[in-house]
Amino acid sequence: MEQDSSGSPRGIGAQVGLLLAVFAASFVLLLGGAALVGQLGATGAPAATGPGASGALPSAPAGSTSSPSGGQASAGPSALPSPTALTGPTGDPILIGAGDIADCASDGDEATAALLDGLPGTIFTAGDNVYPSGTAESFAACYQPSWGRHLARTRPAPGNHDWDPGSLNGYSATFGAAAAGPGGASWYAYDLGSWHIVVLDSSCERVGGCGPDSPQGTWLAADLAASRARCTLAVFHHPRLSSGDRHGSDPSVDPLWRALYAAGADVIVNGHDHDYERFAPQDPEGNEDRIDGIRQFVIGTGGTALRGFDDPVANSELRASVAHGLLELTLRERGYDWRFIPTAGDFSDRGTASCH
Repeated sequence: MEQDSSGSPRGIGAQVGLLLAVFAASFVLLLGGAALVGQLGATGAPAATGPGASGALPSAPAGSTSSPSGGQASAGPSALPSPTALTGPTGDPILIGAGDIADCASDGDEATAALLDGLPGTIFTAGDNVYPSGTAESFAACYQPSWGRHLARTRPAPGNHDWDPGSLNGYSATFGAAAAGPGGASWYAYDLGSWHIVVLDSSCERVGGCGPDSPQGTWLAADLAASRARCTLAVFHHPRLSSGDRHGSDPSVDPLWRALYAAGADVIVNGHDHDYERFAPQDPEGNEDRIDGIRQFVIGTGGTALRGFDDPVANSELRASVAHGLLELTLRERGYDWRFIPTAGDFSDRGTASCH
């Protein structure tokens, strides 16, 4: 018996058949898609490795800038900053480094460079970047294998060993434009966040003196007068004040100190003596001055052999020569935090202060 499509057995059968055909086709497509996915998983690109299983370096914290070099980041929590980020987790710029660094007779610079591998910040050097002399060969053999891997984020200062044997040719060839001031001078300045950073050459006898009428002194006065930054920090090699038993205080840089104090500078960072020393804020006469004084750090712990101390000079708050290490400065809008980071042991030093 036949019925029409409105309800006849023939119409119902046709509808059932159509449904079965659609179901079968869908089943075949599903099987084929699964097979295709399986094939891609077996023969496609290699599985991703590294941080977050994505093969990419960790993202820098919000508000930070990444340097174009600095090595591959190791796998770890994504919350950690990239080793080449220039700011810390709060977004404040970080300035980190040391002086008296690379010595082929020591592995201390390898240890401090390993710290830098995992720490963010713009890197300063406080002079004597390489020992025993600043030849291109010494830089290639001693500095490049350690701190050299961070060249892209380094702003150096020259020291007396960098001047040996009579020029800065090796230093200039290594650091290039990052170390070149106006007209090729060995002093320069830059801004880091709300801070003004001044880098000076304290080998005064090599650069026509450090007095107010010298080329460097004239430039420094003009640079400080033009700066509108609230906070100012200077880096140079020879310390005006030091309790170190090899060199001690160096009066030749007194004119630089006076110019910086007159301009309201906040921090001076030096090397030369192979130790760590922190001073209370003071004026150029050596009087403690918690209002307008400059706090000085000696951070000659970058890698070469450490040395001891003589009797402490006035206003020396802390001295240590127990470990190589780095000085980390977090440059806030109206102040700064400091931290000494050792390569070994449990000695450290940290604090916070406001700008003038």
